[in-house]
Amino acid sequence: MEEKFRALAERISNIVGTSVSFIVAMILVLVWVVTGPLFRFSDTWQLVINTGTTIVTFLMVFLIQNTQTRDALATQLKLDELLHGVQGARTEMINLDMLSDSDLARLRKEFQGLGEDNGSVSVMQAEVKVKTSIHEVSEASTGKDILP
Repeated sequence: MEEKFRALAERISNIVGTSVSFIVAMILVLVWVVTGPLFRFSDTWQLVINTGTTIVTFLMVFLIQNTQTRDALATQLKLDELLHGVQGARTEMINLDMLSDSDLARLRKEFQGLGEDNGSVSVMQAEVKVKTSIHEVSEASTGKDILP
């Protein structure tokens, strides 16, 4: 079932994301507007566009979320592979997406502090400081030591 939904979502996303689909949607809206006088701008005439757009929006939310989740996961896995494959890369960064929001915010502040530093700290000292911070945050949130 999941694979069928994935394939369907991908096909629909590829179709809906084209300029042709946008033009078709614009034509439908124009047809609706032009038929307004014919239906005397009635409540039913307005209900048609409201119902149609609501249904389309509701369904598209699920398709967009599925596509974004898959893309984000694929990107994360590619980055993890790069970190794993590059000699000298800090592989403890691989699992940062598993940290809590507060832990990520704390790490972000420390990285910002490194960028704002006026050069009084050497690159080696800065790397040790960040490595220690990542290690402390990881241990605090997972209870496990992720450093090699």
